[in-house]
Amino acid sequence: MKRDYYEVLGISRDASENEIKKAYRTLAMKYHPDRNPGDKTAEENFKEASEAYEILKDPQKRRRYDQYGHNNLKGNYSDFGGFEFDLSDALRTFMSEGIFGDFFSTSTQRRGGRVRQRGSDLQLKLRLTLEEIASGVEKTIKLKRFVTCPECAGNGGQKGSNPITCPYCKGSGEIKNVSRSIFGQMINVTTCSNCHGEGKIISEPCNECGGQGRIKGDNTISVKIPPGVSSGNYIRLNGEGNVGPRKGPAGDAIVIIEEIEHDLFERHGDDILYHIYLSFSQAALGAQLEIPTLNGKSKITIAPGTQTGKILRMKGKGIPHLNSHDKGDQLIHVIIWTPTKLSEQEKELFNELAKCEGIQPPSQEKGFFKKFKDAFF
Repeated sequence: MKRDYYEVLGISRDASENEIKKAYRTLAMKYHPDRNPGDKTAEENFKEASEAYEILKDPQKRRRYDQYGHNNLKGNYSDFGGFEFDLSDALRTFMSEGIFGDFFSTSTQRRGGRVRQRGSDLQLKLRLTLEEIASGVEKTIKLKRFVTCPECAGNGGQKGSNPITCPYCKGSGEIKNVSRSIFGQMINVTTCSNCHGEGKIISEPCNECGGQGRIKGDNTISVKIPPGVSSGNYIRLNGEGNVGPRKGPAGDAIVIIEEIEHDLFERHGDDILYHIYLSFSQAALGAQLEIPTLNGKSKITIAPGTQTGKILRMKGKGIPHLNSHDKGDQLIHVIIWTPTKLSEQEKELFNELAKCEGIQPPSQEKGFFKKFKDAFF
């Protein structure tokens, strides 16, 4: 049984929009899968918080939830009901709220008392077709980033020159301020603002990079995309981001997946939905048809008497589950096509058929839908 959404986010029922968003950001940062690799409990908490936020951030959905609870939200995440809020949905929520930049921030490293500034991460979108997502693919991407300056090899100084020790911090990269109070002596340590924590100052900056030790350049990277990803998923490529100033470590490249809308299929989780149109005769008499799948053509059998709205299922013809050997299904939604223009001969034939008792639909008396529900679902 699902927990109350207010309880999930740890907020009161009269919480403001800002309070809802703040609570979600805190939980999302805490339980994000990248910060808890392999932790299924954290993943479930992440999905639960994202689902709660998706409902409570929307005033209309929130009013419905306050009035009816969970029972009135079935099928809320898709035009095709019955699909659960999954990790892909949770990641899309996370991405849409602009937390990404906070989550992948730059940092510094200290070695031998000196700070080495890490390069920033790069974020890039990779658009994939449904076929590529189903099979997995390797992509080559060309990107612009900061690379090590070839002129000074990343040192930042001209050839033959040597950096000098910072006169402010004496090479430590830190400034210590000592103060006295009624509580005793207090020491405050901060990064040296003159050398930015490096302990050294470039005396003769490189003409190519201006002392940064890096320049803008092009780089080509290769990324392997596993089957089953979806929009909002991302892949981190360690060390493929911008290099840091003066031999600082490189950041990462964050490849964000963006799914291209398909002309034929709708994706629902790892299932795909295909709409098929049948003529009256095909629906009444049955037929053998060839339909498209993600892996080419496949034949299906239409049983005699098939009704519009019927859902047929092709097991294992959908999207592979991420990091699993199992697959979703291809769902086939049957729609009976009604012709809009008829010739005189066709009209005569339909008029003759209309006289046949077996052609007329049953009366919509009590029990009608119960009697014929198997024809629709």
